Amino acid sequence: MVETRFSKFLQKLGFSRAGHQYEPLERGELETLFDEQCELKAIEKDKTVVALPPKEASKCHREDLAKAFYVDLHNGLSESSVTQRRLVHGWNEFVADNTEPMWKKYLDQFKNPLILLLLASALVSILTKEYEDAISIAMAVLIVVTVAFIQEYRSEKSLEELTKLVPPECNCIREGKLQHLLARDLVPGDIVCLSIGDRIPADIRLTEVTDLLVDESSFTGEAEPCSKTDTPLTGEGDLTTLRNIVFMGTLVQCGKGQGVVIGTGERSQFGEVFKMMQAEETPKTPLQKNMDKLGKQLTLFSFCIIGIIMLTGWLQGKHLLSMFTIGVSLAVAAIPEGLPIVVMVTLVLGVLRMAKKQVIVKKLPIVETLGCCNVICSDKTGTLTANEMTVTQLVTSDGLHAEVSGVGYNGQGTVCLLPSKEVIKEFSNISVGKLVEAGCVANNAVIRKNTLMGQPTEGALIALAMKMHLSDIKESYVRKKELPFSSEQKWMAVKCSPKNEEEEDIYFMKGAFEEVIRYCTMYNNGGISLPLTPQQQSFCQQEEKKMGSLGLRVLALASGPELGKLTFLGLVGIIDPPRAGVKEAVQVLSESGVSVKMITGDALETALAIGRNIGLCNGKLKAMSGEEVETMEHTKLADHVGKVSVFFRTSPKHKLKIIKALQESGAIVAMTGDGVNDAVALKSADIGISMGQTGTDVSKEAANMILVDDDFSAIMNAVEEGKGIFHNIKNFVRFQLSTSISALSLITLSTMCNLPNPLNAMQILWINIIMDGPPAQSLGVEPVDKDTLRQPPRNVKDTILSRALILKILLSAAVIISGTLFIFWKEIPEDKASTPRTTTMTFTCFVFFDLFNALTCRSQTKLIFEIGFLRNHMFLYSVLGSILGQLAVIYIPPLQKIFQTENLGVLDLLLLTGLASSVFILSELLKLGEKFCSTAKKAQIHHQDV
Repeated sequence: MVETRFSKFLQKLGFSRAGHQYEPLERGELETLFDEQCELKAIEKDKTVVALPPKEASKCHREDLAKAFYVDLHNGLSESSVTQRRLVHGWNEFVADNTEPMWKKYLDQFKNPLILLLLASALVSILTKEYEDAISIAMAVLIVVTVAFIQEYRSEKSLEELTKLVPPECNCIREGKLQHLLARDLVPGDIVCLSIGDRIPADIRLTEVTDLLVDESSFTGEAEPCSKTDTPLTGEGDLTTLRNIVFMGTLVQCGKGQGVVIGTGERSQFGEVFKMMQAEETPKTPLQKNMDKLGKQLTLFSFCIIGIIMLTGWLQGKHLLSMFTIGVSLAVAAIPEGLPIVVMVTLVLGVLRMAKKQVIVKKLPIVETLGCCNVICSDKTGTLTANEMTVTQLVTSDGLHAEVSGVGYNGQGTVCLLPSKEVIKEFSNISVGKLVEAGCVANNAVIRKNTLMGQPTEGALIALAMKMHLSDIKESYVRKKELPFSSEQKWMAVKCSPKNEEEEDIYFMKGAFEEVIRYCTMYNNGGISLPLTPQQQSFCQQEEKKMGSLGLRVLALASGPELGKLTFLGLVGIIDPPRAGVKEAVQVLSESGVSVKMITGDALETALAIGRNIGLCNGKLKAMSGEEVETMEHTKLADHVGKVSVFFRTSPKHKLKIIKALQESGAIVAMTGDGVNDAVALKSADIGISMGQTGTDVSKEAANMILVDDDFSAIMNAVEEGKGIFHNIKNFVRFQLSTSISALSLITLSTMCNLPNPLNAMQILWINIIMDGPPAQSLGVEPVDKDTLRQPPRNVKDTILSRALILKILLSAAVIISGTLFIFWKEIPEDKASTPRTTTMTFTCFVFFDLFNALTCRSQTKLIFEIGFLRNHMFLYSVLGSILGQLAVIYIPPLQKIFQTENLGVLDLLLLTGLASSVFILSELLKLGEKFCSTAKKAQIHHQDV
């Protein structure tokens, strides 16, 4: 625009052949040229405007702020300035960096060693012309990979979800007019007007304030709204102390204000959280690590089989290529292609069971990770507590103490006198009644349908009145005047006149004890006003200190005919109390070896009060501040962090450092939270758990798990489920490997001893169906054992194939091989030729052994009579189906031809059943022996302790 006008000016310059001819400029054109030069300078200035850090902005005076951002505080920016600034700073939004294409994310799923091993076995099946095997393996791999991809794709939205936090609209002054804009349009230097109910659209330095209260709980973790000012601040402090700055995403709860935008998008404080989240990668779960290790172990096992068979063949003078083919085929058969599907099915069923318990799990392996979680770090506000201020204690001016039950903005709960536990309603006790009346009348909050409209502290006083059936007492008075609360005077008062009686006007006052007591000359004693003596004042002061030391926010209440002659009524203690069930959950988790730690932005006294209340470390609390966390070195912090149970005054950066330190010390960490200040820690923890109702969008998306009802105790169910899932996977692995080793060994031994094959191809296929089919799959859905939660968390270094499990697998395999070979040896004719009866008896014997083996694999430690025959319905149906299928194969003529079997007598079946049950009996006796040894060991330890 400037250039086109300037070119018109240049056109005024004419050139003739004789020489230069100049036209004189008109006055209007000179003014235009001057304006254009000013505009060019303004554009250059706009390009140099930078976002101002909150700590710097908080120290600036209004005039300095206007100079720094080249803005008129009354008229705002011009549209041209906004355009130039947007070129430098971009839109006020977050853009997640999704450079990795979808197809690459899908292909990344194939990096799992077990998946690669299965693909290799499918390739070998194609080379050996076993196309059915190749197709079944390929289908299994595709199902597993696709399910895993869909889960991860749905869960990786945490960065995109930050955009939801940016409010869609705001009020902004531009070119002297108040405009209603989209929040994404804001640039540094914009003048934004704020009013009650607004969500702050960017980081703003306040320049005008009227009774402005901002709810910063999602950012700082503080339950109490923060009172704001427009005066410059001196001195150093953290972000929570910057009272003239409001941060993006927080909520205006009361009053109004105006200010200059100092940071937008990624240059705001939430932008810092965004960048930290971009830098964080979700760690691999212990189950994923275990599956990787198992895949490598099975690969090694397969190569060992191929090597042994080739070496044996070479020593016997057989053709190496044919021996290699046999070895590879057996190795492929040994690989449990059903394992990834069983793991997936087990995890999916675990997720579905959790959904019924109001817990949403977004990443499948996370369910199992809870089984080895040994530290749970929890945010306080909104997680351990309900973020609803509640009166819990009363002390009247005449020395009566009362406790208040019930949590939240409702009338559920009672007020009981101590120590008699007498329940008080209305004015059944005049001193308590007058105290509650004053709190209800000197109040601007309203509770409708359990929803608070107004300040949390005032809401707590209304809820107290509701519990005493005094919430309508407010209607008995006509309010004439209000003296509003200010941070300087620290009290508020109302002047009222009673409606029904011709009495004189009365003042009701509430506020900080040291301020309210200055306006009092009397104190209430059972409904009678007595002079306030220094002794009485000292007693009230001691009570106030005692309540404050318990982490309570203490309010004093008074009433009287005029402000200088009030009657002191007493004190109320307010706190954001623990949620129902939290104390019990912490106790159960502690007993099962899970350490619970509280990380909060709140003050030390409040944090310790809640910590003691919920029974952290049995009340023996050790606390550490965010400042100490920041200054301590990583290695020192990793050593120290395990001993601390309460972290206070923490920022998102501190929370992340604590999580990392715990992980470095070898802990598997779960983090629970609900605010944006928790988002980075939720993502970096091994398990991120967000609240469903009070949680912000960002915290829900950064988390792996969401507690729908905000019920902390649901974590216990999740831990139980996690432990159960790992047990079920181990049961399946034990069954499948013992079966596959038996089948392999049977074929290998007969090949090496030049005996006929005890099983034909169709029979091996049928055994493979049982090995990977319904009986095996049903082990993955075994219901979680009730004693599971009492077991300590699983050590992450424990592999699925532990030494004990390998021994059990080999023992079961040895029994199956011995029994099957015995039947084969018994039934084989003298000429060593394979007959239908020989293969039928051997085949049926092996299948029966398989089913008895599956029965004992339902639990690693408990006897079948303890877990119950009928508990796992799917197992019963699959075993019954397998038995009927086996009988069909033996007795139905068309199937006899396919499987090369013949009819067996009743005595044959009884012999095979009796022999096959030996694997079950031996395994159960082994469990009994282990149980006896464990009991004896515990008794010995207990005896030594005594």
